[in-house]
Amino acid sequence: MQEQALHEIQNASTLEALQAVKTHYLGKNGALTSQLKTLGQLPPDERKAKGAEINVLKTQLEEAVTVRQKVLEEAALEQKLRSEALDVTLPGVDFPVGGPHIISRILSDMEDIFARMGYRTVHGQEVEEDFYNFDALNIPGWHPARDMWDTFWLTDNRLLRTHTSPMQIRYMLEHTPPFKIIVPGKVYRFEATDATHESMFHQVEGLVVGDNISMADLKGTIAELARGTFGPRAKVRFQPSYYPFTEPGADFAVWWENPRGESKWLELGGSGMVHPNVFRAVDDLREARGLERIYEGKTGFAFGMGPERIAMLKYGIPDIRYFYQNDLKVLEQFKGELG
Repeated sequence: MQEQALHEIQNASTLEALQAVKTHYLGKNGALTSQLKTLGQLPPDERKAKGAEINVLKTQLEEAVTVRQKVLEEAALEQKLRSEALDVTLPGVDFPVGGPHIISRILSDMEDIFARMGYRTVHGQEVEEDFYNFDALNIPGWHPARDMWDTFWLTDNRLLRTHTSPMQIRYMLEHTPPFKIIVPGKVYRFEATDATHESMFHQVEGLVVGDNISMADLKGTIAELARGTFGPRAKVRFQPSYYPFTEPGADFAVWWENPRGESKWLELGGSGMVHPNVFRAVDDLREARGLERIYEGKTGFAFGMGPERIAMLKYGIPDIRYFYQNDLKVLEQFKGELG
């Protein structure tokens, strides 16, 4: 039995075959186990000698099984490693690399420019109340200026904000001047879509409130933005314009020499001194909430512009719809530094 068992153990080619041999000799009903069961039939002297002999054989077989099992496990592991090995000499797969959207880059650059001038960036809600979007900004329901903003109306006097200006009111309610903020975000207009108009686009609103703020401060701020965006030779021009929440109001343009050697005025946005009615509306709200009226006698300026227009002018993009059609042939041109 010893010779036969050791031979079968040594020649077992798989772990399954080895387990079968182990079960045949050492299992509950195995050949060697059966020998142990017959010891009770032998005389005492023979029983002791026979038992010792069987135990020695059992130990030999268990050790042989352990050694063979280790050999087979190592062979199986090596075979598995060979079958699952990766050929690192093959060429790698060239996965495309994305980058920030051009509008996200423009917004980030603008936030950096204003941060260097001490402005804080704040964000407002896109679903706005009629009062904050219009009434508190000196645009009551009967005012014809409301026609300037084609509005997506919702329910309960709510709407998709037509500009980020409502944050002027919300911020002034909660903060005490002096302060300087910008409000970047999406705005919505119910208007026909063409090369220069979209129903959803972005706006960056700016608001400065304090003592003795003047148009000179406004012009200096826009001039610094122009130099940071279009280069150190950029100049700014203001022209009178009408906005219900400013008095006086002005449009501003930048004189820019583009990379093609062309120089011209580029209209960027609107601005002006904060209308006294806006300060009065904020103080009325504060008073209704039991707070002190603090804006009487304060001055400030506000401005707004669209990063899409800046991108279109700066990089010669002919159609605003290119930004949101997810055309990779367009977007991948702006993966790197915009500069």
